[in-house]
Amino acid sequence: MAEIMLDGKTEEDLWRSYKKHRDTRIRDFFVKQYAPLVKYVAGKVAIGMPNNVEFDDLVGFGVFGLFDAIEKFDPDKHVKFKTYAVTRIRGAIFDELRTIDWVPRSVRQKTREVEETIRKLEASVGRAATDEEIAKAMRMNIKDFHNLMLKISGTSVLSLNEVWYSGEDNDKMSIVESIESPTSLNPDSIVEKEEIKRIIVEAINELPEKEKKVLVLYYYEDLTLKEIGEVLEVTESRISQLHTKAILRLRAKLSHIKKGIL
Repeated sequence: MAEIMLDGKTEEDLWRSYKKHRDTRIRDFFVKQYAPLVKYVAGKVAIGMPNNVEFDDLVGFGVFGLFDAIEKFDPDKHVKFKTYAVTRIRGAIFDELRTIDWVPRSVRQKTREVEETIRKLEASVGRAATDEEIAKAMRMNIKDFHNLMLKISGTSVLSLNEVWYSGEDNDKMSIVESIESPTSLNPDSIVEKEEIKRIIVEAINELPEKEKKVLVLYYYEDLTLKEIGEVLEVTESRISQLHTKAILRLRAKLSHIKKGIL
């Protein structure tokens, strides 16, 4: 991105000035400058969502996250605002989606069933369960299981963004944020947070290779599911299935740990 200028000041100068004086003119400048970022994040979130979730609504939710990011951004932490803002915008969108409870009850129930089946299977066999094993345990044929994975794919995006931890000032942290953008906490919180990150990274590393690759490309390389399909030379629906299974495996692995943290 080209260097931002206002009244001859660089972006770094503007952030330091805003942190000190809270000039609304500077805030409005940043809102206008980074508004396209809200649409970008909303566009990524919209992929795989059911038809009842409107893109414009996601953008509206994300704007609150942008305002939050501008208010809380600390230029002294040497993190790019764009990197910091993405997690805040995405978090605001998912917070609102949770509030309006957009997931149909039947889908939510099936998601829990799959997650519990994976948890029990993988605890029993000591490795990642195959599609066939999960389908058999759920008394489904493999085709119906794959269709189910597609049906719950929208909820799986929400899963990786659910809140795991509240640090200083009740500052929320999601699974994604815990790896993407660590924040400065007091020493005791840092130790606890680093342990959470270690557990999450370990759980991700235990995923089947293709599922792990999908997570890395989607969340950290910022590719869309369609783009990942082109990279891995499979259909977008197949990538959606892999993504969903990866998230459900992570939830299954981490669910008992989460109860001890929150």
